[in-house]
Amino acid sequence: MKTIYKKQLHNIFQKRKQIIKKEQPKEKIEIDYREKNCLVPSHLKKLGFEIEFKELKVADYIIKNIVIERKTISDFISSMINQRLHKQIKDLQQCENKLLIVEGIEEQELYNEKNGNGVHANAIRGFLLSIILKHKIPLIFTKNPEDTAKFILILSRKKSTEISLNFNKKSLNKKERLQFIIESFPGIGPKTAKKLLEKFKTIKKIINSTQEELKEIAGKKAEIIKKIIEEEY
Repeated sequence: MKTIYKKQLHNIFQKRKQIIKKEQPKEKIEIDYREKNCLVPSHLKKLGFEIEFKELKVADYIIKNIVIERKTISDFISSMINQRLHKQIKDLQQCENKLLIVEGIEEQELYNEKNGNGVHANAIRGFLLSIILKHKIPLIFTKNPEDTAKFILILSRKKSTEISLNFNKKSLNKKERLQFIIESFPGIGPKTAKKLLEKFKTIKKIINSTQEELKEIAGKKAEIIKKIIEEEY
């Protein structure tokens, strides 16, 4: 007897379920255009981020509703010396969610007093504590640009909060507004600004005062203040 094997016939009209693999939308990150020359954006792109360079009013990176200021160690020290970091810290305080990253601890010693910058190690430590405790800005240290990008990746995976990103300045009272303006002068901190306002009462009187009168409170910085006031645009 001849055995006949029947081949299993497939219904060609049967619809096959196709599994369509949807690509996950890339997480968008806004980056200040001045960061183009560093390696962090290229590492972020490799990690799958959608990169958009633009001029940011505050910080260097914006991911979701978090603003991030990135500083290499050398930039951190130099901006600390020339007071630029003070302004950037005030700008960060305008935002609900902020972060300061100091990058390069694998490549450069933060407290190296032999690097010629003239900044004592304890002054740097004190400034770091001021950022965290006084200004309430979270601070992290990263090894290098790749490590920075990985921190941002982990940060992007955290659940978003409902707080909207707001670049408008917090509502300051009258005294805070006046003090904020005086503090913008080079080398004038909160204490000196407050003393100047307590003595002269108004910004107009501070501007119209003599260098000798300013010197009683601001010391050597009085010369800088008068120079700025009288300097032409």
